[in-house]
Amino acid sequence: MRALITGASSGIGREMAIQLSQMGYDLVLAARSQDKLEELQRLLPTRVSIHCLDLSEESNCHTLHEAVKDDLPDLLINNAGFGIFGEFIKGDLDAELNLIDLNIRALHILTKLFLRDFVAAGRGTILNTSSIAAFMPGPLMSSYYASKAYVQRLTEAIYGELSRQKSPVHICALCPGPVKTNFNQRAGAAFLVDGPESGPIAAYALKKMFASKLVIIPGWPIRLMRFFIRFVGTKSLLRIMYWVQSLRRRQPA
Repeated sequence: MRALITGASSGIGREMAIQLSQMGYDLVLAARSQDKLEELQRLLPTRVSIHCLDLSEESNCHTLHEAVKDDLPDLLINNAGFGIFGEFIKGDLDAELNLIDLNIRALHILTKLFLRDFVAAGRGTILNTSSIAAFMPGPLMSSYYASKAYVQRLTEAIYGELSRQKSPVHICALCPGPVKTNFNQRAGAAFLVDGPESGPIAAYALKKMFASKLVIIPGWPIRLMRFFIRFVGTKSLLRIMYWVQSLRRRQPA
């Protein structure tokens, strides 16, 4: 058994690597931090290959695929991504385009390349890290929320196509709420109250993924949130979400 994980150097991606290795999976890990990847490689009990790549660059997505396609993994976890906090009009355009390149383009490219391989092989699973943000507007984090809506709808649409074809290949979306990772530091803001640790989130995600769940929402408060937002009008939801996001505290750059 073999799994490829992007964004594997920290947070949910790192926890998934640890837990999959404990299950006996060999791993291919991709992230930007060579030091963190090497540290994780030394820690894990199974075979681990590492690729220090910035997947916001399209060529690196193809490089990663070429490096592993001849020994096709059983599982792809698209976890790389980040957020940006602040008003859209004041945001840095280059940073926002970099977010789109990583959160959307890289995930899209890797999903397409490996999905083709998985379908041809008649096996394989893809887990795309989405967010509860995919189900609502996100003033003050507009680019991030929009990127996760893309991930969510793409994943669901592919699931529908695979189901129609009765394919053995499975795809699913992990939709966590706030999690205690370095996400907030890179986004430039943090909630006043930390979310749960990433370990239990990763464990729940893997359990539901192996059970062929499509939409994976860890934690009853987040599942309850998704239920209730269906009954809130868009303008009311925008006011609520602006207030929620304004509770974040800015982090120094």
